[in-house]
Parts: sequence; C-alpha cells; structure tokens
Amino acid sequence: MTAMRFALVMVLLPTIAIAQSHGTLPSDYVGEETRLIKSLSGQDLEEIARGGGWGLARAAELNGVPGPTHLLELADDIGLTEQQRSDIEAIRAQMQADAITAGERFVAAEQALDTAFQQGAPDAEALERLVAQAGQARAALRLVHLNAHLLTLPLLTDAQVSQYSVLRGYSDDPCASIPEGHDPEMWRSHNGCN
Repeated sequence: MTAMRFALVMVLLPTIAIAQSHGTLPSDYVGEETRLIKSLSGQDLEEIARGGGWGLARAAELNGVPGPTHLLELADDIGLTEQQRSDIEAIRAQMQADAITAGERFVAAEQALDTAFQQGAPDAEALERLVAQAGQARAALRLVHLNAHLLTLPLLTDAQVSQYSVLRGYSDDPCASIPEGHDPEMWRSHNGCN
C-alpha cells in the first residue's frame, strides 16, 4: 500500500505544482496594458517616429551590407571621401524621410488593430484584414531600411566594408594578423591596412 501511495504522489505532484503555479506567476506583460498601443512600447514609438532603424535592417547589417547612418558615424575611421559622405548623406536623408512616412502608416495600422480589441473582439474577417494591413505596413517600413543599405554598398570599397565590419564588432581586424602563406604587402593592400 505504501508503494502505491508513493507512486500516486509521484504522478500527481507535477500536476499539483503546475496548478498552483498558474495562479501565482504574473504575466510577462504586466504594465504593458497601459500602453497607448499595446504592441509598441514608448521607446518603439519614439524610434519609429524619428525614422530610426528599429532593428529592421539586421539582415543587411549582419551580413556585411553597411547602412548609411552608421557609415556616417564612422566616416573618418572608414576613410570615406567627401563624395562618398555626400552620397551616403543623401541616401540617409531619403531613408529617414521615407521611414517616417512608412512608420506613421505602421503605427496607424497597429493602432487600428489595438482599437479593434479594445472595442471587444473583432470578427475573423476584420482580424485578418487588420493583421494583414499591419504586416504590410511593417514590411514597407523594413524595406525602406534594407533598401538604404543596398544603395550604400556600391559606394564603398571592399576595404571600407571590411573596416566597417571590424569597427561595428562583427569581425576581427584583418590588419592585426596576416594569415600564414599570404604575402604581407598584398594582404595589407587588399584589406585596406595602413
């Protein structure tokens, strides 16, 4: 009988623990219920309103395609020419203007989705439409940022792209050590080393 009780307790213990924990753990969302738009923080809204990147260009940035804002911040270290600076500044200004416009559409779409839930629960057709609109608006905003990265790439030398990657912390400095078997002078030349 004791072995049977022990087995029963062992089987029920996880169930009892789960049941008790459901009523005592607060949601990860606590505090977010007071947001203007529940899916966007105040910081998100500020970043979008100023045309900031909001992390939307990571696919380009982390795969070796620099963006205009960070290129201009690192212009001296990368050795941008005056013409490159001018061209990249024009890309950055257009990106920011387009991002502000696209960001306004995205925020409006998220607001519409949020409002639909504040007023009750939207029907399936309305929900599908609102989610699609928000998704399309976010995709358009992301495209603005990714496209700006693509536009900057042809303006740069391979050495500048490599230096950007080093300065942003994505790769090791190729000038710090020359791989065995490489001609030191050629290596330095190809990697833009001084």
